Amino acid sequence: MRIGELSRRTGVHERLLRYYEEQGLLHPERLPSGYREYDDGDIDTVRRIRSLLAAGLNTATIATILPCLRDDGDRLIPTCSDLLADLHRERDRITQSIIDLQTSLGALDVVIAAAPPDVTRRAIAALGA
Repeated sequence: MRIGELSRRTGVHERLLRYYEEQGLLHPERLPSGYREYDDGDIDTVRRIRSLLAAGLNTATIATILPCLRDDGDRLIPTCSDLLADLHRERDRITQSIIDLQTSLGALDVVIAAAPPDVTRRAIAALGA
């Protein structure tokens, strides 16, 4: 199938599919005309990529772990023994990001709570506008 068909079947824009190829995540066959030719397995690969992106992984990480994953219905199953260590490190990184964001949120709450009542009223009125 051509890139337009893969885009329609996965809901992923053609530009993103080309980007995935540039990042080494997709490997379409190139026809003599230069057109990309994808097979049905690429549909599953794009879905795995989208799932991993939604989980907070970047494309460089996905490129290293994608060969070690398989689909089992609606979940991904690791198939390489060293992959779990990488996934734990990514989970730890995401956890630390959440902690950092919660700290930032708390600091903002303190600043917001310190606003005088008239400033708070004006701000709330502006948000409603």
